[in-house]
Amino acid sequence: MRKPITVRQIQKLDKTAIERYGIPSLVLMENAGRAVAEEVKRYLRRKRRPRVCVVCGLGNNAGDGFVAARHLTNAGIPTKIFLVGKASQLKHDAAVNYRILKRMKCPIQEAGTGRGLSLRDIDADVVVDAIFGVGLDREIEEPFRGVIETINRAAKYVVAVDIPSGLDGTTGAIYGVCVKADRTMTFSFPKKGFLKGHGPRYVGKIVVVDIGIPL
Repeated sequence: MRKPITVRQIQKLDKTAIERYGIPSLVLMENAGRAVAEEVKRYLRRKRRPRVCVVCGLGNNAGDGFVAARHLTNAGIPTKIFLVGKASQLKHDAAVNYRILKRMKCPIQEAGTGRGLSLRDIDADVVVDAIFGVGLDREIEEPFRGVIETINRAAKYVVAVDIPSGLDGTTGAIYGVCVKADRTMTFSFPKKGFLKGHGPRYVGKIVVVDIGIPL
């Protein structure tokens, strides 16, 4: 496994890939989301009637989740998609991939705007955690707290996108609450916080994914 790095270091690598090398951020997001979908499909290959639930926040991590949901849907796997917040709050690449799903007629339910995430919502073989990424630096409040608590209480198997939502990627601290993942699909490098503080309790099996960032 590659040597773990800090959140600041991975953010610098992302910026360099986009600005110096000219790799569109949408390409990096596509590579990330597709890798998550492929991992989920591998896990589900022995399930007779697999079902997936993808839970998205409002940042780039959500965009990765939308891409994963698209590839899972294209593979014929029934996939429920939840957005914690309002679609109008999405920006940039995440908004692009949200609109693609809408044009595909994929139903996306808004959780937290008048309703939370119920235990029945996440009754699936795999829950994909695409709520918060490595940029999180504040205490988690409602409705996100309640959604994460529901996932931890009832999900059968959780795949985290890049980092479990609520975990600090550098220190291993948690921001009040954190998704407990069975598998973390992390991009380019593992993060130092996976191995420090609360990290080892929450990341599950770490899988490092190459999304095309020049190293």
